[in-house]
Amino acid sequence: MPFPRSSGVLLHPTSFPGPFGVGDVGSAAYRFIDFLQQSKQTIWQVLPLGPTGHGDSPYMCYSSMAGNHILISLEKLVEQGLLAQADIEGDRPNFPTHCADYDRAIPYKLGLLTKAAQNFATNATAEQRSAFETFCRDRQDWLDDYALFMALKQANSGKPWTQWDQTLVKRKPEALDYWRQQLADPIFQHKFWQFEFFNQWSALKKYANERDVIIFGDMPIYVAHDSADVWESPDIFQLNPETGEPAWMAGVPPDYFSETGQLWGNPIYNWEKIQQDDFQWWVRRFKGLLDYVDILRIDHFRGFEAFWQIPYGEETAINGHWVGAPGHQLFEKIGAELGKLPIVAEDLGIITPEVEHLRDRFQFPGMKILHFAFGGDDGNPYLPHNHVENCIVYTGTHDNDTSMGWFNQLPDWERDKLMGYIGGIDQDSVHWKMVHLAFSSVANQVIVPLQDLFGLGSDCRMNTPGKPSGNWTWRYEEGQLTQAVGDRLANLTTQHNRECSPVTL
Repeated sequence: MPFPRSSGVLLHPTSFPGPFGVGDVGSAAYRFIDFLQQSKQTIWQVLPLGPTGHGDSPYMCYSSMAGNHILISLEKLVEQGLLAQADIEGDRPNFPTHCADYDRAIPYKLGLLTKAAQNFATNATAEQRSAFETFCRDRQDWLDDYALFMALKQANSGKPWTQWDQTLVKRKPEALDYWRQQLADPIFQHKFWQFEFFNQWSALKKYANERDVIIFGDMPIYVAHDSADVWESPDIFQLNPETGEPAWMAGVPPDYFSETGQLWGNPIYNWEKIQQDDFQWWVRRFKGLLDYVDILRIDHFRGFEAFWQIPYGEETAINGHWVGAPGHQLFEKIGAELGKLPIVAEDLGIITPEVEHLRDRFQFPGMKILHFAFGGDDGNPYLPHNHVENCIVYTGTHDNDTSMGWFNQLPDWERDKLMGYIGGIDQDSVHWKMVHLAFSSVANQVIVPLQDLFGLGSDCRMNTPGKPSGNWTWRYEEGQLTQAVGDRLANLTTQHNRECSPVTL
């Protein structure tokens, strides 16, 4: 569905400031929404909100449905009486303020989250217990297996599920029943953490929506192999029936950017089996995510038209091949079940006419990246004069450098083309020149990473694809969300007619 002319900011909750080693959905999140309202922004885009696994990446989660309990605000738990103020002020490490310190923050927060769960189990009121039971019942289709999966993973020292006892790998009912009893306490804790995450997130979303700010979420097309999704429903993935390992792996073929392509390693879907069940797994997934975001970006959208599959054991993506996918039937079904589809298609990379047809048939907005605009001729689709209304323009995404970092590393010929296009540039204000260029586009929506409003360099980028560690750590610090930045953004928004009511979205 097309969206009205509007604008917003890209910022993941882990990037909020605060004293606990990683951003969360506490007081800093509410102040950020106030900043968006005051600067006339109506969209807050986040990355996937699931519980992160390998490399702390939000694109490699232990569940496609669960929330990341590390984002739970400890301060909110104190307000509820589930923790004492002394609990969060006692032996707290001296965390850095400019970056997420996952190695220390996660065990620190898990200790306090466990204490909060124990306090809830002991002291919850009848009303609180009833709300918890209702939550567990309403989400039973994924929550029971997720909580058991996480408890089993902890009991198995974090090993992937394919390395557990074979009775658990094969999900033998008697083994599952036995371990549900043995692991009753950690299972309860994981359910409670989901209950608390969704309560806190729902309150934050309500606060945003009441201030005319909508939440723009993100859904990776694939799920991690070591996840509750694959362990719970192995039949909808192409796995080796003996080992549980992927029979085929996801990725993209060699292209201009990589001679060997990209090997992601996620298992490929068994689309035949999924179709036999009338796409119900996907319907539940979309419905679950759209319950707590207003718009949903599909990462690697082209995989719904055709996907690149690579045999298990390959070390690169070279020896793969394209396989068609039933995207048209899938989105017809989701539309029939859920009504309007507030979906954005991440249509970057190798895009064929067939992919464009799938995107345009359902009127999904695509994406335009200004950092990609000046490396070709005047027909480059990312140049603003080639934009269409039904798309979203970014200066850059979470996978790109910041605009300052990007500009500083441009080859001379590309920098000259940029300067000629916008009529010259002052290196100290290149970030605002790029933001202005995005806002002036005919594109219905503009999203700007927060780093570009601050004019930050390459050391503040969120992710470097292919870099194995050190990603997802950037955080801004208290005091950076200034009135001056907000006023400048508000003026741009008014100047380019990007104020809209999210009620129309």
